[in-house]
Amino acid sequence: MSHDKGFLQVKSAVYYILGVLEVLLAFRFMFKLLAANPQNGFVSLIYAVTNAFLDPFLGIFRTATVRMDSIKGILEPALIVGMVVYAVIAWGIVELIEVFRRKK
Repeated sequence: MSHDKGFLQVKSAVYYILGVLEVLLAFRFMFKLLAANPQNGFVSLIYAVTNAFLDPFLGIFRTATVRMDSIKGILEPALIVGMVVYAVIAWGIVELIEVFRRKK
């Protein structure tokens, strides 16, 4: 029974980490699309933290400039790809945990 609790805690931790990462990436998506001021401390922090997570996906698609009235936003398809890939990886880790849990 204690093994099940341990597996549940690991699964919860994986989904928690995924949730934090997805929220950070969603903020970046919104900030880029709405042309947030990169000199703002919070915006700069989000960009700095998420840069490393986007590196593997940069160059898959071109970034696009989106014009909305006087706003010139940036659409980063790499960001969307990254969000999907990280969600699939987290799901795969949780499924692998389930495989090991069932063996016990």
